[in-house]
Amino acid sequence: MRSLLWLAVVGLAVAEDGLAAWLRYARVPSASRHLGKLPSAVVTLNATKGYPVHTAGQELVDGIGGLFGKKLTVAKSKPKGTTATVGTVSAYVDKNPSAAKGLPDLVEDGFYLKISKGNVLILGQNERGALYGAFHYLSVIAQGNVSDFTLTSNPDAPVRWVNQWDNMQDGGTHGSVERGYGGDSIFFWDGHIREDLTRAGQYARLLASIGINAVVANNVNANASILTPENMDGLARIADVFRPYGVQLGVSLNFAAPQLLGGLDTFDPLDKTVVNWWQGIADNLYKRIPDMAGYLVKANSEGQPGPMTYNRTLADGANLFARTLRPHGGIILFRAFVYDHRSLNQTLDWKADRANAAVNYFDGLDDKFEDNVVIQIKYGPIDFQVREPVSPLFTHLRRTGATVELQITQEYLGQQAHVVYLAPMWKELLDFDLRVDSKPSTLKSIVSGKRFGQKLTGYAGVVNVGTNTTWLGSHLAMSNLYAYGKLAWDPEQTSTGILKEWTTLTFGHDKLVHDVITKISMESWPAYEDYSGNLGIQTLTDILLGHYGPNPGSQDGNPWGQWTRADDDTIGMDRTVWNGTGFAGQYPPEIAAMYENIETTPDNLLLWFHHVPYTQKLKSGKTVIQHFYDAHYKGSATAQTFVTLWEKLKGRIDKERYEHVLFRLIYQAGHSLVWRDSVNQFYFNKSGIPDELGRVGNHKYRIEAEEMELKGYKSYRVSPFEAASGYHCVVTETNSTVGTATTKLKVPSGKYDLAVNYYDMALGNSTWELFVDRKLVGKWKGDLEYELGRAPSPYIDGQTAARKTFRGVRVKKGSELKVVGRPDGLEPAPIDYISVLPEGTVD
Repeated sequence: MRSLLWLAVVGLAVAEDGLAAWLRYARVPSASRHLGKLPSAVVTLNATKGYPVHTAGQELVDGIGGLFGKKLTVAKSKPKGTTATVGTVSAYVDKNPSAAKGLPDLVEDGFYLKISKGNVLILGQNERGALYGAFHYLSVIAQGNVSDFTLTSNPDAPVRWVNQWDNMQDGGTHGSVERGYGGDSIFFWDGHIREDLTRAGQYARLLASIGINAVVANNVNANASILTPENMDGLARIADVFRPYGVQLGVSLNFAAPQLLGGLDTFDPLDKTVVNWWQGIADNLYKRIPDMAGYLVKANSEGQPGPMTYNRTLADGANLFARTLRPHGGIILFRAFVYDHRSLNQTLDWKADRANAAVNYFDGLDDKFEDNVVIQIKYGPIDFQVREPVSPLFTHLRRTGATVELQITQEYLGQQAHVVYLAPMWKELLDFDLRVDSKPSTLKSIVSGKRFGQKLTGYAGVVNVGTNTTWLGSHLAMSNLYAYGKLAWDPEQTSTGILKEWTTLTFGHDKLVHDVITKISMESWPAYEDYSGNLGIQTLTDILLGHYGPNPGSQDGNPWGQWTRADDDTIGMDRTVWNGTGFAGQYPPEIAAMYENIETTPDNLLLWFHHVPYTQKLKSGKTVIQHFYDAHYKGSATAQTFVTLWEKLKGRIDKERYEHVLFRLIYQAGHSLVWRDSVNQFYFNKSGIPDELGRVGNHKYRIEAEEMELKGYKSYRVSPFEAASGYHCVVTETNSTVGTATTKLKVPSGKYDLAVNYYDMALGNSTWELFVDRKLVGKWKGDLEYELGRAPSPYIDGQTAARKTFRGVRVKKGSELKVVGRPDGLEPAPIDYISVLPEGTVD
């Protein structure tokens, strides 16, 4: 296994397809100048093959060899010359008893580094810590720093897990990985654990390099069949490939498994037969996987079974598993994502509010949980939105430890087809002061365990990697996985500092590359928030389908509780105590008072906490509706700049990764316009209030397809209406008819950028051709469902809307412009409009 991984890393340093991620070990500039400051040999203390200290020694050999071209020897005892010594503190002290007094205190997984004149000492509190230290040292020298330094590094919290949402079968919400945009599962296929787990081992290596210590491999919407003897054996194989990297395996459970799999007539957590069944499961798992981390459980949420099915408390449910794990040293992460979509109805109950659910369901249970239960809480009260306030549940659990659940996979945030660097959002959340008992109470101090003196706390990240060589479906999206690990280890790190490290390790030392990636990344979250949903209104996506394209109307009148309560005159959720759902009152008094008052509520959360007229003035002086218009134009304009910025890097980054990123940025630039126009048109129609700048609904460069001369095409009214410019598009008359849309151009002669907005449905692969005066300008295929990982859709809507642009096309006044569409399968080659743009103009 180790040799396979090494070959993958060395080979891909040339191929640069993304599989090596930030562990490329690419040659450092002027490497030969630094050779004298590097060790010549590696000594591993009490290393056993297949365990982290041995792995650390191999990483040092491979890393220094790749980075500097220096071949290190491996010795069992200290050789002559400079040495890198790696092992646990206890192993080092055994050989050097007098050194004990000079070593710092380390917590579990912590490490100590001392670099002096080419000699390197790497000591971990445990074997995993030693490996973390080795990876940290390699990261430092990979960034060109070979100076002497001493470092003591302890993790901020003990729980640093990732949750995979991988399904046993190729089904679920989004294929074999639910909400996954990077291909099929690296763990499961056809109901079983994969035979070839090479990628699982490579993944564990990546995670170890950023300090992640456990992976829950299967979906929180768990299939009970994960617990069959055959699949338990398979889980043991996953644990085997994880073990060299110190990554422990966790398992997600279906609460009803005793009934679904065990043949019992109940899954009541207080029933003795159920308790015994689960104890047998724990014993069998630990027999196969002695170092298993524990369980993850989602219960009584979104129709899932749970303890409340039998009128038991959530604590009863969590404690059932905690007690079965206790003899083995395992822990349970019990999700606070508990709400009943069957009882939510905004029409019948003004005070109905999904945001209230977590605190309501866990109220009074803080002292009822076993001490190996950790409550896993999403960062906000709803569901991974572009902006939410910090969940107030963090302030209600003072005896029971909590983890903050962050989503690395961009479910509501562009699904890896839009670049959105998430570290700035996470930093904002972690730094937020909840003022418990009127004392400093930042979220990071709570999830570190420091604020309430808890021992089991930390971080849980949803990371839906797949078989794509980019892991997440996008090279730039990997900065989020890297940042998650770094912040889980030390939340005091800065977003830009983490980004600089990642960029150097992933793309090299070129300053322009750094500047461009930093600018794109740091502007990406604000831009996405601007064009997808701002002022705390949430991400205005299609809540009923793929969670991807714009569909603001879907936010209301649904049972899922992600409501805007928008009508013709007003918008926003009233979550005040005095008049609304009462959610604001779930916070400690200082924070509750801030959110209760419209004057002290930050504008970026105004519509989260208050129901206001569209004409409500913001602190900026703008009205809510004008802010909507302006922000959506601003955000989409920013997205256009990402393309030109990235194009500056041509020739500075390998062709494969350059083209891969460029394709996605061009797509994002086009789709951001779809977002802009859809949301603005929806609220213009809703409110009847025009844009002060006259932009909304007025597009002087556009030619609506339905207004062109059509042959084989017919006009089609799109639903939702705002997903099409002019509410209509054209589709071929039949699925075997070639369609043409023709018009005479009235623009002055010159060069123009020609943009065609069309719909790429997941029902076939239509093709389009664009002609000017019978000369072919370009041809393209509707195959984005293969090129982008985002959720596929069979509908003509904001999710499938896309844009194809041809730059610098010479036209004459009176030129004939023609688009020819050839349908395929059930896809009728839809076209929305064509824009004839002066070069460099944004539509």
